Amino acid sequence: MGKKMTVIKVPATSANLGPGFDSLGIALSMYLTLTVGSKCDEWVVEHDLGADIPTDEENMIIKTALGLAPNLEPHKVRVESKIPLARGLGSSSTAIVAGLALANHLGKLGIGKDELVQKATELEGHPDNVAPAILGDFVAATYVNGHVTSVKGNFPKLSFLAYIPDYELATSQSREALPEQLAFKDAVIAGSVGNALVASILTGNLAEIGPLMEADRYHEQARLKLVPHLEILRKLGHEVGALATYLSGAGPTVMVVIDQSKVADFIKEAQALGLTGRFEQLEVERQGLVVSE
Repeated sequence: MGKKMTVIKVPATSANLGPGFDSLGIALSMYLTLTVGSKCDEWVVEHDLGADIPTDEENMIIKTALGLAPNLEPHKVRVESKIPLARGLGSSSTAIVAGLALANHLGKLGIGKDELVQKATELEGHPDNVAPAILGDFVAATYVNGHVTSVKGNFPKLSFLAYIPDYELATSQSREALPEQLAFKDAVIAGSVGNALVASILTGNLAEIGPLMEADRYHEQARLKLVPHLEILRKLGHEVGALATYLSGAGPTVMVVIDQSKVADFIKEAQALGLTGRFEQLEVERQGLVVSE
């Protein structure tokens, strides 16, 4: 195969980080990789993600690409993803970002990363996953009146230990658990906690990041019945000396922000408590979307 292949690599993401509901996210070292092959008469998507995922232009990645550039010539593409579906690690966002990047590449559209964030947010509805998937690292973003503002910062060097339960949780189901309204006083506190968390992350203030990450007033309490392991893991985190434990996205994955030296200990203790899901040790992915030829 002398022909040069284009490879599109999109990282998994973890959103909310506790109080940053729908606006904070971080890119992590687990990837969806899309390899662009030769031109064909029809789109062909090779993958081993299961029979439910289409292998033609009905695939979400191709649909997204054609939404941006309807006249793209069909190609054969290969998708490999380590990101589990419907677990709160941004699997649908990575598909959207990969599709936009595919259209940008094949259609020679010349769209920069900031504009990609805007387009991806319009498709996804909020920027908490798509922004870090594109920009990398820690991103605070908001989507108001159709405009996305996203600010990338540098998250301190810590490991993110994902506890991935062996069941899926659809975002829609997790959203249904949320309250219709929040008392004004609670909303003010919830917002201020999120603001202080962003400031603490951007200034590398580890002493404050942990408690603030665990002080969410927006969604975690309402979702506890769907993710009973959150409280167990948070309590264990306090015992083992993790920085913070939070619900990743809509769950059911729970993320433990922890120093690498404590990871093995934490996993051993969690398994002793009877938690049967799998653990993945991830690092902050600083680059975000990469398209290489």
